Parts: sequence; C-alpha cells; structure tokens
Amino acid sequence: MTFRRFSRIAISACCIFSVMAFGQPGTLSAKAEDVELAIDSLPGPAESVEGNYLAAVVAGSARDTRAAALYFREALRDDPRNPELLERAFVALLANGDMEEAFSAARQLLQRDANNGLARLALGVEAMKARRYVTARKYLGSGGRGRAADLTATLLSAWSWVGSGNLRRALDTVERLKGENSYNVFRDYHAGLIAAVGGNRREAENRLKAAYDVERTTLRVVDAYGRLLSVRGEAEEARRVYEAFDRLLPRNPIVQDALKRLDAGERLPSLVANTQEGAAEVLYGLGAAGNSQGDEIAALIYLRLATFLAPKHELAIVTLGDMLERLKQYASAIEVFETMPANSPLRSSIDIQIAVSLELMGEKDRAQKHLEELIAANPDDVEGLIALGNLLRSRKDFAAAAEVYTRAVEAIGTPDQSRWTLFYFRGIAYERSKEWPKAEADFKKALELAPESVGSDRALVLNYLGYSWVDRHMNLDEAFEMLKRAVELRPRDGYIVDSLGWAYYRLGRYDDAVRELERAIELRPSDPTINDHLGDAYWRTGRKLEAKFQWNHARDLDPEPEDLVKILEKIEKGLPDEEKPAAAEAVEKPKNGG
Repeated sequence: MTFRRFSRIAISACCIFSVMAFGQPGTLSAKAEDVELAIDSLPGPAESVEGNYLAAVVAGSARDTRAAALYFREALRDDPRNPELLERAFVALLANGDMEEAFSAARQLLQRDANNGLARLALGVEAMKARRYVTARKYLGSGGRGRAADLTATLLSAWSWVGSGNLRRALDTVERLKGENSYNVFRDYHAGLIAAVGGNRREAENRLKAAYDVERTTLRVVDAYGRLLSVRGEAEEARRVYEAFDRLLPRNPIVQDALKRLDAGERLPSLVANTQEGAAEVLYGLGAAGNSQGDEIAALIYLRLATFLAPKHELAIVTLGDMLERLKQYASAIEVFETMPANSPLRSSIDIQIAVSLELMGEKDRAQKHLEELIAANPDDVEGLIALGNLLRSRKDFAAAAEVYTRAVEAIGTPDQSRWTLFYFRGIAYERSKEWPKAEADFKKALELAPESVGSDRALVLNYLGYSWVDRHMNLDEAFEMLKRAVELRPRDGYIVDSLGWAYYRLGRYDDAVRELERAIELRPSDPTINDHLGDAYWRTGRKLEAKFQWNHARDLDPEPEDLVKILEKIEKGLPDEEKPAAAEAVEKPKNGG
C-alpha cells in the first residue's frame, strides 16, 4: 500500500481543513524580517518599453499582481502618454495595493476619459477616506456602468451621506436598490448598519433583523445583528443569535469571542463605527463575492480599497491574504496577514496561516519553528497542534504527526462532532506509520463523530476505511457498502470511484471493476494508481493488450518507486494466474448490474 494512494484519498480534506485555527489569539507572528529573505525575487526591468510591457502582460495573465505592477510601472516611465499602458498600469497598481500611485494614475486617466468607471470608483474611495464626501459623490455619481457598478456606487454614495450627516438621504439612496431580489439582503444589511451609525436604532434593528431572518448562516449578518442586540442591552437575545450560528458552524473564533464577552457581561461594540468602516464593508462584501465566483482581479481591487478605508477590517484582511496565497504570492500574503490586529479573535488563525504561507514558499524550517513557538506560548492550543500535525503529515513524517495529533486529542478532552477531522487525520498518520489497529480505531471514531450534514466530507473517511479493509481482505461486506455510500456522496471524485472499482476487483467481480475504473479514469486520467488498477482489471477480463497499454501509461505517470517495480514486472510478464478470492462471493451481485 503506497503513500500516493492514501495521500490522494485525503487530498480533499487537506484542502478543506488546511487552516483550522479557532484557538485563542496568539502572541507570536512571522515578522517582516523573518521572511525578508524568502520574498519572491523578480527579474529586473527590461531595457525597452516593449519588454516591460510584455513582461507585465505575462505577469497579469498569471495573476501575479506584484510583478505586473513592477513592469507596468517601468513601462509607463518610458511611455507616460500611452493611454492603454496607463490604464493597464492603473489596474495592476490598484490590485497590488500601491494605492497612492494608483490614485495618481486614476487622475491621469480621467483627464483622458472622464467616464472611466474604475478610476472614478478609486478616487471616490480616496475622497471618502479623506472625509471629502461631496467630492466622493461627484466621482461616484456618474461612474457606474452595469448592475455591479451601480450597486457599488449606490451603496458607497449612501455611506457618503452618512458622513455628511444626512441619514434620511442615506437611507433613501439605499432604497434605490429596491426591485432587485438578489440585492435585498445586501440592501437591508447596509441600511441597518447606516441607521445604526446614524443613531436610528429602531430602523437599524428592523433592517438587520430582516437581513438576519433571510441569512442566518452568513457570519457577517449574524455578527452585525448580535452586536446591535448587545448594544441595545438585549444580551440574552444576542447570545441566542450567536449560539444558533455556533450550532451550525462550531468554533468560529468571532462567534466564540462574542459569546465569551457576553458571558463576561460586556456589551459588544457595533460592527461598523463610522462612514469609512461602512464603505469598507460594502467593498469587502463585493470582494468576497468576487473571490467566491473566481473573479480574482476585481475581488483583489475591492479588497484593496476596503483595507485602504479600514486597515483593521478583519475579514477583508483574511480574504485578501487567502486570495494572495492561492495566487502563490506568499510574501505578499504574509504582509497582509501581518496587519491583523494583535487583539483580534482571528489573530491565532492568522498566525497559523502565516506558517502555512511560509511552508508553501519553501521556508520549511521557519514554518515549523513558527508553529512550535506558537504552541510553546500556548501548549493547549488545539488548532496550533493540528496545524503542526498537518505540516508534519504533509512531509510524510507520519510518526511525529501522530504524536502531535495525540497531544491535540488530549487537549480537547471529550470531543464533539466538530472534531471528527482530528481523528481522521491521526488515523491517516497511524495508517502510514503501519499502526493499523490504532488507525482503524481513529477512522471509526471519525465516522462516529462526523454528522450527516458533512456527508460529502464524511465520504473521505468512508473511502479511506473502506479501501483499507478491502486492501487487507477485511470486513468486505461492510467495506463494500462504505465505498458505495462514499461514491453516492462524491460521484465526481475519481479517487473514491477508483476505490469502489478496486473493491469490485478484490471481490473477483472484474466486469464491474472495469466499469467503475473506466469512470475513475475519466475523472482522474493522469493518476498512476488508477491506470494501474484499470490495467489489472483489463487483464482479468482478457483484454491483455489494453492492460499493457494502461500499465505503460501508469509507468509514465511517475508512480511511487515501490509501485513502479510491480508495474514493470506486469508489463513484462502480465499477472500471474488467478487464485479465486476467498471472499469472492461475500457480496451478492446486485441485479441489473448494480
């Protein structure tokens, strides 16, 4: 049984749970000097405007905003009157967070094109930061084109009226969004925040309650409504709002912090304190939506503008840093993460994410040291321990990972449903350390804890345990049912479909195996293990030429060394004569091909 096989079984979970940081705020972080040597190096500017332009275009296509901004800046110096170059440089500078240069470019753009919507948005935001609200409305009033631009300009203009002290005009401006069903929650949410900042608490409560009644699973809406109730002295009702969210998505650090403060008798401050924070909330919401929809450059621009207006906007910092990390701009991500306030309930999560970024950028020693320092400062930091265990597991140091996961298990005491992933991860570490009884116990514990509401993720445990049993010729009836259920939950997961196909193979049901393994190949054509499995199934059904083709393909896909030896032997000799599997009849073949 190879590492490749089991590392790929767990790959989806690693993506979902790579950052599980819901502990207390940490006190340590990777300071700028710690990562100075690791910052991505860029080639120097080209000698010609054409060279810099081409380099900038290539960087922009790769979503490397830092490189794009550098090369466009250099190209613009050589050809400052080129309108297309100016516009591209402006977008790159804005996406990279070079705000002063971006605002300067925006002013130049408007001299050439008075209707440039993005330039007007940027300068409107700059004016709002400076509390020049009349100027902001002039920029925002005629710069919108399209529904998204209209939404942005309308809400920002509404917030500018708050800054001018005209609450009635602000609320009337928000009401322009009536009739757009997709905007209703956004409209009520911002109308509620505007009313709260403007001092109309009754209107604030009505609007935020309307938004909450529709979006009880949206953290920002829940937090805004809970805080408003707290400000009004309705601590018990606020607690119920947060507890309801905690039951759906346990251990969110913002919710946990709110509940802790309510229990201590504190009144929570309003989510938004002033015009700048309110406008930043608009831009954050649009940036988060763009991020979830894959509109990366637009999302980066909205988030950069949000953090320009409100440098301590916690969720904008998290979302922007996550985006940069996903775009492999690790040093830039760390710079953004470092702006998280030290007293934020998200600081512990961010400190762990900094370690993740360090690991991804190749600074492995720093990453591990960073996590170890965090844990040393707080030995019972469960999320820090899980993060360190994940790091060690990703490095194939499975025994050490299992030891760290055990420390996390001991720290939590009696586990609740939300901790099923910890046992799943430790089970993987035990299995790879060849401690199967311990691994099996952890997988069973993970299944016991995992609620049905996480069915798609629960399929990962069903798959791992079911495949392990099949591979060991154990509990074949139960394993087969587990794998079928896993496929039902994740029918497009090629690895899980492969597991079901391999279970059929182990049971001697080769035609069924071929059917499932061919489907797995369609989903994951470049996986060597699946190609190897399909070759075996072809051989057993008499399709020997196709079997050798699949084995040759598996050989060329960089299999694990121990697998490569077996594949080469099969290419040369084929499979040995079959011995009927002891449990070939363990599962009755379903009618109609099952």
